Amino acid sequence: MSTVKDTIKDMFTNHFIPFEVLESFKIADIGCASGPNTFLFMSEVIDTINNLSNQNQNQNQALEISIVLNDLHKNDFNSIFSTLPSFLDRLQEKHGYEFSQKCFISGVAASLYERLQPSKSLHFVHSSSSLHWLSQVPKNLENKGHIYIAKDCLPNVFEAYKNQFYKDFSSFLNKRSHEILPSGRMVLTFMGRCIPEPSNNDCCCLWELLAQSLLDMVSQGLIKKEDVDSFNLPLYTPYHEEVKEIIVKEMSFELEKIVIFKDNWDQDDSDDKKKSGQDIADCIRAVTEQMLVTHFGELFLNNVFKRYAERIANHLKTEKTKFINLTVSLRKK
Repeated sequence: MSTVKDTIKDMFTNHFIPFEVLESFKIADIGCASGPNTFLFMSEVIDTINNLSNQNQNQNQALEISIVLNDLHKNDFNSIFSTLPSFLDRLQEKHGYEFSQKCFISGVAASLYERLQPSKSLHFVHSSSSLHWLSQVPKNLENKGHIYIAKDCLPNVFEAYKNQFYKDFSSFLNKRSHEILPSGRMVLTFMGRCIPEPSNNDCCCLWELLAQSLLDMVSQGLIKKEDVDSFNLPLYTPYHEEVKEIIVKEMSFELEKIVIFKDNWDQDDSDDKKKSGQDIADCIRAVTEQMLVTHFGELFLNNVFKRYAERIANHLKTEKTKFINLTVSLRKK
């Protein structure tokens, strides 16, 4: 979140329209989800703009702020908008009635790989934990016994995933290039990798352990082997140099920086690996359950994730694997 705040501050300090000229500031939060982080992002952005507004001695009236929340149609927008009145009440208490009346929040249900807003209508775009999800599983993928890239996959599996990401990320940049004003900015955070090797444990172990847990259900006769063989995640964790290459080739944005963040799976470094395994399994279940239910049905998922938690706990006893996230800062040309 510090990158978001620093970018917005920099826009008004060095590279963008001064406050005394700008009447409104429009932001898109792409892949907003519907949990606490949705409101955390809005709160941080509004606070940042309010502080900048107060520091501006020439400003006569509060800047209008428009925040567009985007996610897929199945996202729980009802939850967001039912909670919005209390959020606006807190905003009023914090910054006053007049300022709260100049904050406008709306939603757009659509894929982030589609057009979301009119041309040249956005000043700032944010996306977190979304762009590693592909628009689709690569076509004609032969990946039996796995659900993602693994150490013993065929080479064409990696190439298929890489090509799909190249296509999707290029499309994302192209769509946003039409919507963002010149010199507008984007801050994108998503899972990635910091080494070229795509089957390194930091990139794929999490998903391979889930594949092995599904195969455990096959050995018990609870899931069909062909159902596991036909399931693959629409996911790709790109190498940071791949991201740079796509941005340069697409040509709509200047790359300002890429920052690599590394966090241990076992973030509290607890000796209780069983609890850590369960916590990680619960997190992965939250983001994959709908896909798994659609493909396998609900009946045996509790068994799958029980075994998954055990496999993660055993892995943590011998290896400190990391989550790798990339934060990419871009400026519209």
